[in-house]
Amino acid sequence: MEHLLEQNEHLILFTTILLLGIGSQWLAWKLKVPSILLLLGVGFLAGQYYDQKEIIVESSLLALVSLSVGLILLEGGLTLKFSELKDAGPSLIRLIGVGSGVTWVLSSLAAYYLVGFSWPVAILVAAVLVVTGPTVIGPLLRVVKPARKVNSILKWEGIVIDPVGAVLAVLVFGVLFDAGHNSGEGSNFQHAAIGLGKTLLIGGGFGWGAAMILASFLKRHWIPDYLQAVVILSVTLGLFTLSNILQHESGLVTATVLGIAL
Repeated sequence: MEHLLEQNEHLILFTTILLLGIGSQWLAWKLKVPSILLLLGVGFLAGQYYDQKEIIVESSLLALVSLSVGLILLEGGLTLKFSELKDAGPSLIRLIGVGSGVTWVLSSLAAYYLVGFSWPVAILVAAVLVVTGPTVIGPLLRVVKPARKVNSILKWEGIVIDPVGAVLAVLVFGVLFDAGHNSGEGSNFQHAAIGLGKTLLIGGGFGWGAAMILASFLKRHWIPDYLQAVVILSVTLGLFTLSNILQHESGLVTATVLGIAL
């Protein structure tokens, strides 16, 4: 009997999360506001009345969130078109390169002088704040509906910056905090450089290679129509997990490259 009650409690929690999420997006559509605003508000309020740790342990929750982000980046990558880079390319490079650097520096200064963080923590927090992400940019673009060129630039930036910011945060943490991998300051940067290389190699290689193989299979009709979505989903989750096992956070690069290339 106790087991049955626990099972029902799990069912109620997961069903409620789904209904609140879909309901928030529908209400945002009716009100013509970005869905991220209602999702954040509803999620915050719901969290005050129920502690998810009673249902899901932290490690499981983080794994589910990580896989979900990977799928979001895959979906975002699938919507990108290389033809858009004719107009958006130069602006996109400056936005991700120079723009991210400016955001990082200003956020570090604000975290240190305004919030009172130490310099290492301020720099790490600022690295995380570099990310805009498709879950924020996408809903805003659907409401604002900017000109085609601006839309292309922001759509590309919102998706590409996600793995860039994640890798940046990991590198900063490795240089400033992860003393277990080094015995001096010089080896910090060496370890970070090696980590960056492995991330790009694993993420880019797995993503591009899987996209080429999947595209070949689809062209030859080796995967039936009704299984295509499931196969792509399974391959993405499998490679995302394998990439993260081989190199922390490289799964985000894998999912993004896979979506764009596919």
